[in-house]
Amino acid sequence: MIAKLSAIATARRSRRPLRVGLLANTFGVTSRVGRLVSPERCEGGFTLAELLVSVFVLVIIIFMVAQLLTSATAVTRTGHKHINTDTQARVALDRMALDLAQMMKRTDIDYYVKGLTSYSGHGNGHGWGHQGGGDLGSDQIAFFSHVPGYYPTGAQSPISLVAYRVNQSNSTNRAYLKLERLGKGLLWNGASNSIPSMVFLPVTIGSLWPAAVNNNNNCGGSANSSCDPDYEIIGPGIFRFEYYYILKNGRATDVPWNTDAGHTSTAGIGLGDIEAIGVTVAVIDSTARAMIDAANSGSLLDLANDFADFKTSHGRGVGQATRYIGELEANWETTIENVVSTGATSTGLPIPLEAAKAIRIYGRSLDLKTLATF
Repeated sequence: MIAKLSAIATARRSRRPLRVGLLANTFGVTSRVGRLVSPERCEGGFTLAELLVSVFVLVIIIFMVAQLLTSATAVTRTGHKHINTDTQARVALDRMALDLAQMMKRTDIDYYVKGLTSYSGHGNGHGWGHQGGGDLGSDQIAFFSHVPGYYPTGAQSPISLVAYRVNQSNSTNRAYLKLERLGKGLLWNGASNSIPSMVFLPVTIGSLWPAAVNNNNNCGGSANSSCDPDYEIIGPGIFRFEYYYILKNGRATDVPWNTDAGHTSTAGIGLGDIEAIGVTVAVIDSTARAMIDAANSGSLLDLANDFADFKTSHGRGVGQATRYIGELEANWETTIENVVSTGATSTGLPIPLEAAKAIRIYGRSLDLKTLATF
């Protein structure tokens, strides 16, 4: 008895749990309540309803996190597409700005620019679309510039023939519906029989370089050949190219001279009435382009022709005139919205919804900063 009481006292001093059997034997009480001393101990656990509620809440949380991840992925993908189109547009427009800023503005040289249908002195009217020399499709431009060019031998030249176009030959061409730039180094004198020179003026662009003024599938080397190895793809996502003139009086027009001043042609002017050239392009990323081509091989060209021309009589689908800076871009945005809502071009060719949403429109005014005008 004394030994048991001593054990109890020792346990209390050390505050260690005591066996229930020890207390029970001490006081003569038999108990099967538990193994450790706990005056208010009770059995605990979760009910089935509590477990179901916990699982349900966990599923909701997982679903919400998954949705957030999906939305973040979609936003990131869209952002990457916009970065891609932004970069392409910036590169192409910056290159155009450099070329146009150093354009030769003289009355004794040739230009290939857009103008009225009746104007045939230096251009080909509006566009060269797949309808065949009509008013649909992208514009072309060709001019002489002081930007450095290169001879076939690799040596640098002080002047170049520069041309821009969206290739509209056929879908088998790797450059089809992509913006191209032509740059040819020229000589000021007749030192070479194989390289065209600028010594005998005027020089007609189309007669010496037919590829600078044509845009078809003719590569036979004839007068209307559109093939030239010096063309390079500068905007693989740019499938529509349109430009107009900003005159020194502030007007935006599709005529390359100031008709208010009594000028009837560019003869004797050398584009002296033009302060800047406004350029508008439509850009699509490679993934969206592949989706459109998979839907129909002719859809992208048809969509390009739905975009209005900058002139009083537009391409199909637009009835009012485009006359001020920024209106062309607004018209093109409206065209895209119509395609998004209908899922097709004006002629019914299919355009996937997500692909249409990926198309972006860019515009910029490029100054003609050449100081000397003769």
